[in-house]
Amino acid sequence: MPIAHFHLVDGAYSADQTRRLLVEASTCYSEVLDSPIERVRAFVVRYSASDVAVSGLFAPYFTAIVLAGRPVAQRQELAARFTDLVVDILGAPRSAVRGQIIEVDPVNWFIAGEAAAGVRAGEIASRVSG
Repeated sequence: MPIAHFHLVDGAYSADQTRRLLVEASTCYSEVLDSPIERVRAFVVRYSASDVAVSGLFAPYFTAIVLAGRPVAQRQELAARFTDLVVDILGAPRSAVRGQIIEVDPVNWFIAGEAAAGVRAGEIASRVSG
């Protein structure tokens, strides 16, 4: 279920930079969440420069969706590592990077049309029990 979106100004970064960001973010997500890489989805969401305000060119924003119940330390590590990727790959000033980890209840997330609460019940239970 790991999904990441990197919100960027269109044309501000090269195709190589955005591709590297997506590949490395996918690997990072897989490592931090201990999730098979095949489950990870990463996207760049592009905005016209005229549709971005307040230093938009140098102020990337990311969102990362995780199933509710992931430990705080895991979510914080994911945010820190995504920030590092944006700084290292895109050259954005660290102080300008913003991000959000969005927790989704497993009953509201679907995998092949089935709620994650059922499909991933064993994994979810093991996270809750520690």
